[in-house]
Parts: sequence; C-alpha cells; structure tokens
Amino acid sequence: MKNLQSTLNSPANRIAIILGVVALILSIPLIAMQFTNEVKWNLTDFMVAGALLLSTGLAIELVIRNLKTGTLRTIILLVILLVLFLIWAELAVGIFGTPFAGS
Repeated sequence: MKNLQSTLNSPANRIAIILGVVALILSIPLIAMQFTNEVKWNLTDFMVAGALLLSTGLAIELVIRNLKTGTLRTIILLVILLVLFLIWAELAVGIFGTPFAGS
C-alpha cells in the first residue's frame, strides 16, 4: 500500500494517469463506432472531448497540488466536475440552447 501511495504522490505519475484515463474514455466511442452506426464521431468530436477531459483532469490536478485539505478543496473539485458535466451535456444535447450545442 505504501508503494501505491508513493506512486500517486509523484506529479509526473498523476499526469500520466490523467492521460491514460482520458485515452481510455475516448476509446469507448472509438470502439463503439466499429460495431454500430449509432455512434458517429469525427476528428473534431474526439478533439473537443479530449480537450474537455484533459483540461478537467489538469484542473483537478492543480487543485490537488495547491490545496492540501479542507472544505474549499472539496467545493472547488465539485465545481470543476459540475462544469465538466454541464459543458458535456450542452455539447451533446444542447440543454441551454447555445450556438455551439450539438445537433
């Protein structure tokens, strides 16, 4: 257990984990496109989703590095995740009706 904790304490390892998770999440629609016509992503879709996920992961990493503990850290992390979900929903179905909503 101590070895896992020391691995996660290294910033370079945490960034590698973020990149791996982003690649894993982006592989889901890529694999789905091979088996069904329901999923139709193009390069722009992958780039936008990748940028959104990567920026969220790096923002979370920044908060974890700079705020060690406390209620403020938890609130900021929840706000970051809320913003991710709201942007994702807007891009997917246009819940707010902005011009950049997917259609």
